[in-house]
Amino acid sequence: MDELSWLAVVRHGESTGNVAASRAEQAGEEVIDIPERDADVPLSTTGQEQAEAVGAWLGELPGDKRPAVAVISPYRRARETAERALAPIEARTWVDERLRDRELGVLDLLTGKGVRARFPEEAERRDRLGKFYYRPPGGESWADVTLRLRSLLGDLRRDHAGERVILFAHEAIVYLLRYLLEEISEPDLVTLARDGEVGNCSITSWVPGEHDRLVLEDFAVIHHLHRQGATPTSEEGVDAEPV
Repeated sequence: MDELSWLAVVRHGESTGNVAASRAEQAGEEVIDIPERDADVPLSTTGQEQAEAVGAWLGELPGDKRPAVAVISPYRRARETAERALAPIEARTWVDERLRDRELGVLDLLTGKGVRARFPEEAERRDRLGKFYYRPPGGESWADVTLRLRSLLGDLRRDHAGERVILFAHEAIVYLLRYLLEEISEPDLVTLARDGEVGNCSITSWVPGEHDRLVLEDFAVIHHLHRQGATPTSEEGVDAEPV
């Protein structure tokens, strides 16, 4: 099967939800004060600057190194990131719901402390099942998200073989793309998610390797943010796992 000539995924810029979630965790609160539903959380001012830094980096790439196709999560923070990042280049773009963030169900808007206080049985069930297979009531497991990503990758390989493709999505999407493309084991994935850091507007990319497979080129790099004077932020926030 023909492979993509380059695949990258950009985590969205810092959102107002990231800021609120970090504040709630640091204050030891149980609930994150976010007025919007998750799909409608916008970028913060810092997130807008980060997205523009991604755009500056893309604009500096030689024409044959720029992505020709961009696929975007429907969530507002990802769409706003893509709009600013793609402004300097021409790319065919569309929104695909398979790139949306993991749905947390009854745990939505709760901090880790909040989950343990309000749903102790779910915290215990998550510990027993593990990060990959635990599905909160009304939500998704990482395995569920992996299934929709597997479908998306199949479509991209079929319809855009030989092209350069960039995705705009969320923290969990980055980790699970690594799981799929690099055939990482479940224990290694959990270790990667525990020890790694996927900062806002970081870029992870893959290039063709042997046996017609994509291999990792860069993981969660943020050099473009430093070069453009944008403020890097950590992985903590609305995308982070609450338990």
